[in-house]
Amino acid sequence: MNRQFNLLWAGQTVSNAGDRVTLFVVPALLIFALHASPFQVGLISTAQYLAIPVLSLVAGVLADRWDLRRLLIACDLLRLLAVAAIPLAYWQGRLSLPLLFACVVVISAATVFFNIGYVPALTHIVPAERLVAGNSRLETSRMTAEVSGPALGSGLYQLLGAASLLVDAASYLFSALCIRAMQPLGRLGGQTGSLRERLLVGIRANWRDPVLRRCTAGTLLANIGGPVFVTQLPVLAYNGWGLSVGAFGTVMTVGAAGAVAGALVAPAVSRRLGPARTMSWAMPAHSACGLGVLAMGIPGMGTAAPAVILAVTLAAYMFFFAWYNICSQSVRQARMPIADQAVIYAAYRTVTWGVIPVSAFIGGLAVTLLSHSLDIRTAVTATMLAGTVIGLSAFIPLSPVQPMLEREYVPA
Repeated sequence: MNRQFNLLWAGQTVSNAGDRVTLFVVPALLIFALHASPFQVGLISTAQYLAIPVLSLVAGVLADRWDLRRLLIACDLLRLLAVAAIPLAYWQGRLSLPLLFACVVVISAATVFFNIGYVPALTHIVPAERLVAGNSRLETSRMTAEVSGPALGSGLYQLLGAASLLVDAASYLFSALCIRAMQPLGRLGGQTGSLRERLLVGIRANWRDPVLRRCTAGTLLANIGGPVFVTQLPVLAYNGWGLSVGAFGTVMTVGAAGAVAGALVAPAVSRRLGPARTMSWAMPAHSACGLGVLAMGIPGMGTAAPAVILAVTLAAYMFFFAWYNICSQSVRQARMPIADQAVIYAAYRTVTWGVIPVSAFIGGLAVTLLSHSLDIRTAVTATMLAGTVIGLSAFIPLSPVQPMLEREYVPA
């Protein structure tokens, strides 16, 4: 990979680790410093996702028109200030729920702009035939941060308290400096047309192109079913099977390790099968692994069985999910013209990510309703299996993508 990519990768690797510190420390501050209620904790968590459906389309249009390197640097610096404001307010005795909510919203908004802006930036600096390898390295860094994040965040919080958030602030500074060292990217997109016209370009491209349309439909189904499974996983672990916090933390770490392993082998699998075929099989394999929770009901397996089964299930679940993330991103990036990538990706992200909080809410509601007539273990397991079935259905729109690409390819 070239120097441009290595700088971007280094910055993302460090900032991903910093993000995991903040994800651990903010709930701890909410509970121990502000004595927040469960509803208030949920409200702050919701703030992390608000910007995705609200800002993604606009961010795509603006990313087309702005200098991409400056945009990415500005997003990093804005996140630095928002994160650093939290411990500063805490030390001055001014930290409050509204202030914390505002900081999280700013971080979320800047992250939306950054994530949409770096998609065309990556396509600009990495040749098409190396996109799978580039996305694999970025995904490996992200998943490695998932593995080490809980331990890093816990250790820093016990050592530094609120000051541990300054580690995340410093990681954004490092990322900004790495991007500053890159060569100018300029404005890669189209600057003409009104806001409405550019929004329609992104929406229509995802619908009219048969490959992008099927990728969007498949990911939408995955993001309807997946959050139902993932958000109810702690309920099953704690309330259904009585796992301790330490045991469930180990389960999550093993699951994240599975994702790292998946990201490492995805390029080799993609070279053998093709990225689109790998993508189409990875999603049903990922969802099918969720059926592993059924093994937890086998009698006579001992008290350690639920933790072991859950860890293996989650590791396999995340292993194939890493394949899907890497290959689907690469298929879409190669398909989209650079001039319109930001706005096309923004429209895709608005649809496929905007459904996540709705899906998570419906999953929780389903468990609540079912628990009136079923025990909590059965209610949660049934709901998670329903999410698994929805995820499996993603194979229907995704399976024809590789044959479509092969029919379009004409050898020279």
